[in-house]
Amino acid sequence: MFSFSNRVALVTGAGSADGIGFAIARALASSGARVCITATSPRIFERAAALGCMAHIADLTDSAQVATLFAAVTQRLGSVEVLINNAGMVQIGKHLERAKLGDMTDAAWAHHLGLNIGVTFHCIRAALPAMQAAGYGRIVNIASVTGPMVAIDGSSGYATAKAAITGMTRAVALEYGRDGITCNAVLPGWIETASSSADEISAGQATPAGRPGSPAEVAACALFLGSQAASYVNGAMLVVDGGNTLTEMKGAF
Repeated sequence: MFSFSNRVALVTGAGSADGIGFAIARALASSGARVCITATSPRIFERAAALGCMAHIADLTDSAQVATLFAAVTQRLGSVEVLINNAGMVQIGKHLERAKLGDMTDAAWAHHLGLNIGVTFHCIRAALPAMQAAGYGRIVNIASVTGPMVAIDGSSGYATAKAAITGMTRAVALEYGRDGITCNAVLPGWIETASSSADEISAGQATPAGRPGSPAEVAACALFLGSQAASYVNGAMLVVDGGNTLTEMKGAF
């Protein structure tokens, strides 16, 4: 039930060796999937060499590049059956300072929406025709607890975009469930990656688990939702935060 033998899987946003996307791609490859990974920079080819999988450079905010990506995967591996939408949050060469909503520019607002919900929309739309034709598909969106469940001062754009991903997840699950397609979301909390700040690591240490999570722990959840074993799980939001959102009274008492 957890075998991905001969399944074609696409993982977006897998450029960092210490990131969630690469951890998911590694788990899928280890389970027998034929994997393609994407990012916006040439470092994706280093990641692919480590896994022995396909790599493709694409800016997924551009629907034309998304179409080219799916065509390339189909030609080399076959139609995408497992789609992991991990790209979002940050993009190499683009950085925005935190800002409260009233101080946010139109460009910053558009950036957050495009990089998160826009990318997810483009990839799901591109994946659906082949999944419908096959009568099988697994879509796993990597969202966040930020937005759907909690908020951080200065992150209204990011929070809004991640909350939108959970709304899209439910809509796709409802609209395409009878086609054999499931769409679920993983909502990570404080996960330690190469881009984690000292404050983020400290916040992870304040969770009930007493530590930040690891990309491998998020990958395990994505692997389940992307598997045949999760055939009756649809439209679900799986929180992976060490119990952090359960704690009403935070801080030292």
